[in-house]
Amino acid sequence: MSNTIAALASAPGRAGISVIRLSGDRSIPILKDVFTPDSAKNAFIPRYLMLGTLKDGDNLIDECMAVVFKAPHSYTGEDSAELHLHGGPLIVKQTLKLLYKKGAVPAAPGEYTRRAFENGKMDLSQAEAVMQLVNAQGELSQKAALRQLQGGTFSFVKDIQKQLTNMLSAIEAVLDFPEELEDSFSNEEYAIQCENIAKKLKDSSDLRSAKLLNQGLELAIIGTPNSGKSSLFNALLMEDRAIVTDIPGTTRDVLRQPIVMGGITVILNDTAGIRDSEEAVEKLGVDRAKKEMEKADLLLIVLDGAGPLSREAYQLLNENKDRKHVVLQSKYDLNQKPHLEGVEMFSSYTGEGIENIRRSILKNADGIQDSELSLQRHVQLALEASDSLILAAQAFRQNISLDLCAVNVQSALNSLGAITGSHVTEDVIDAIFQNFCVGK
Repeated sequence: MSNTIAALASAPGRAGISVIRLSGDRSIPILKDVFTPDSAKNAFIPRYLMLGTLKDGDNLIDECMAVVFKAPHSYTGEDSAELHLHGGPLIVKQTLKLLYKKGAVPAAPGEYTRRAFENGKMDLSQAEAVMQLVNAQGELSQKAALRQLQGGTFSFVKDIQKQLTNMLSAIEAVLDFPEELEDSFSNEEYAIQCENIAKKLKDSSDLRSAKLLNQGLELAIIGTPNSGKSSLFNALLMEDRAIVTDIPGTTRDVLRQPIVMGGITVILNDTAGIRDSEEAVEKLGVDRAKKEMEKADLLLIVLDGAGPLSREAYQLLNENKDRKHVVLQSKYDLNQKPHLEGVEMFSSYTGEGIENIRRSILKNADGIQDSELSLQRHVQLALEASDSLILAAQAFRQNISLDLCAVNVQSALNSLGAITGSHVTEDVIDAIFQNFCVGK
C-alpha cells in the first residue's frame, strides 16, 4: 500500500482559491477527519463539491469546499480528495501541517502524475505532456502539448510498435519452423517495410522544431558599445527593462527576458557592447556576451547608425558571417542612409522599423513541424529507432541470419518503448518526473 500524499496543487502565494490535493488509500478517511460538510445530503459522494468547515480539533482553520474521487476514477487512479481553500499562505500552511499530522506525507515533484502513469491512467508520453502544457508560453507549444496529452504521440508510436512486433513474431516463427515457413518469408519485403517505417519516423522527427516548441528561440542582441542594443531590447519588450544611457558600456551583464512572438517563445538576450577593453568589469561583460553568441539560435547584430562603422563593428560582422543572423542599423531618426546593403534600419526612439525586426525574427523561427513528436527526448528516440531499422533493412537484404536481423528490429522497438514507457528504466522515469513541480 502506497503512502497517502498531500501537496498544494495550485500556485503558491496569495490567491482567490488555493487547492490542496490528497492521493492514496487514506485520502478520504483523512478528509473526513478534518472536514465537516454543512449538509449531510450528498456528503462525501464522489465528484460532489461540498461546502463545509476545516478544523484541527476545535480550532477552525477555514470555511471551504471539498470533493472526493474514488479509484480508479481520479487523476492518479487512486482514492483522492481535494480541499478548495481561501487563498492565503497561512491557511495553506496550517492545512498541510494538519494533513501531515493525520498521516499524509508531502508529495514529491511530479508524484501525482507519476502515480497516474504507474496506475495506467496515462502513458509516459502523456505524462510528459502534462508538464509541457504547464510550461507552455506560446500557442504552438500549447497545441503540441494538448495533442500529445490527448494521445497523439501514443497512437503514432503504438501503431509502429504493432508493426514491428508482428515482424518479430514472423521472424520467430520462421526460426522455430524453418522448413514449413521459410518459403513464405521474403527478406526483401521486410527490408522495404523497415525502410518505410524508418522514413515515417524520420519525417516526424525534427529536433529543431522540438527545441523551438519547448525551449524557445534563443536570440542574442550584439553590437559595439552604445550602438542601441539595449534600446532595441526595451522596444521589443515594450518596457524599460534595460538601463539606457549615452555612456558607452552601460550594459555589463547579459539581460535575459522571454516574450511570445507568433505563437512561440523568443528569449531575448541583451549583451554588453563588444570592444577591446582593459577595464575588468567591462571585459567580463564582453566575455559573457561572446558566450551568449555561441549558444544563440539567432543573432541580431546592431550597427550604430549615428556615425561611421568602427573597426570592431566590421570585425563583429566578419566573425559571424557564417552564423544565422540579421544585420540591423539603429538610430534611423538621426540617419536614414544605410551603412551596408540589405541592412534593416530602425529607431527605438520613434518605433520605426521595430515591426519589421519582429517579422525577421519570426522568419528565422519558421518551419516548425506539426508532428506527433514534439519533445526532444521523443524525437531523439525516434531517430534512434529509425537508424536501427535502416540497419535491419540492410541485414535483411544481405541475407544475414534472421536472429541478427531481429536484434536491430528489437532495438528499434525498445527505443519506441522508451517514449510510451513500455520499455524504460527507473532512472529515466526518475529523471523525467523530477523536473515536474510539486502538486502535479
